[in-house]
Amino acid sequence: MKHLLATAALSALVALPMTAQAAPVAYKLDPAHTAVVFIVDHLGFAKAMGRFNTVAGELSFDKNAADKSSLSVTIDTTSVDTNHAKRDEHLKSPDFFNAKEFPKMTFKSTKIEKTGDKTGKLHGDLTLLGVTKPVVLDVSFNKDGVSPASKMDTVGFSARGTIKRSDFGMKYGVPNIGDDIQIIIESEAVKA
Repeated sequence: MKHLLATAALSALVALPMTAQAAPVAYKLDPAHTAVVFIVDHLGFAKAMGRFNTVAGELSFDKNAADKSSLSVTIDTTSVDTNHAKRDEHLKSPDFFNAKEFPKMTFKSTKIEKTGDKTGKLHGDLTLLGVTKPVVLDVSFNKDGVSPASKMDTVGFSARGTIKRSDFGMKYGVPNIGDDIQIIIESEAVKA
């Protein structure tokens, strides 16, 4: 009888679905395939665009449990590039990024909220000019797998959002130079 009970208990245990809890995987942003772009209204005539050429970051990614993922990014404000040297120097001045005093801006995720199969909202704290404010970005998960180019495990994301630069103390030129800054991010990250 004991043998029968033990066999029945073992059979029941084997029949239960086994769900291993996978831990998030560590990735580093690939600087050659990461673009942080901003768009701002210029006097109502057109939108001025720029980017930051130096971006670094770490991603802890769990494809099956996005809420367990996290992101930390550092952007070098001295790398601002609008394809116009005089404007870039002005953007590095205390009127805008004050890059001498604040050479870095950072983003640290606080929560990831899944909104669809491959979409979500990335909540985090953006620190710019020494001021930290919450920011929410709409994120799309593009793809994961081994990149045919690098032969490395890679994940890709797109993100979009808008911030008010005056919230961070960057008020020069408002409202003639737009207060709302559109942010576009395209990024690939490789397994660390």
